[in-house]
Amino acid sequence: MPEISATIITLNEEKNIARAIHSLAGADEIIAVDSGSVDATCSLAAEMGARVIHNPWPGYAAQKNFAAQQARHDWILSLDADEELDARAQEAVRSWKATAPSAAGYRWPRCAWYMGRWIRHSGWYPDWKLRLYDRRRGQWRGDYVHESVSLNETSDVSIPILEGEILHYSAETPGEQNERIERYTDLGVREMIARGRRANSFDLPFLPPITFFQTYFLKLGFLDGRAGFHIARAAAHYVRRKYEKLDAYRQTK
Repeated sequence: MPEISATIITLNEEKNIARAIHSLAGADEIIAVDSGSVDATCSLAAEMGARVIHNPWPGYAAQKNFAAQQARHDWILSLDADEELDARAQEAVRSWKATAPSAAGYRWPRCAWYMGRWIRHSGWYPDWKLRLYDRRRGQWRGDYVHESVSLNETSDVSIPILEGEILHYSAETPGEQNERIERYTDLGVREMIARGRRANSFDLPFLPPITFFQTYFLKLGFLDGRAGFHIARAAAHYVRRKYEKLDAYRQTK
């Protein structure tokens, strides 16, 4: 029976951490790597049986790799603090542990809760996430944003799917979404600069409305109701802010 180390990276997640840890009951140990919380995150995690480790923030992928390195077991089940495994996914973990692993990693679809509803369109679903993996055969990659587990020998299409879903409670309101956009566009611009990407005259005036159209119509965002409209608008705003910041960086140089 393979043993699982569950890992969570945290920073001021007192409103989320208990839900995430509760959903990881099938793991043999739970590790919370904290990068400087000033709320009750660490004490709550410890009370629920997690081993709390403090590590200065090195970036998303680096922090998740650090967490995996602290684990006692090679099989890693990684969740973000604002996520949880639903009941079917929890049962899938327990069933998986009763068998010999047939792959280096496994994935679930992720479903986001936003503006009072589960989002099933708008390009947000199924949002496949590889979260159960053998650390000897893969690691987290992504220097700035959009970090993901990369397996050494497996293509994405062949990664087995486990029953259930990861539930994601990322942002409850458009205001919280805009705060995330500011943070992630800062990281996105740093990534673009590192890759030598430059803004051109087409990007800023045309990409935001194109993004709105794709999200709301082509990705069926209108089926998500009012939330779908806000998601499409936020997607356009994300693109606009990213290229505004990239252009501002170019002008300073």
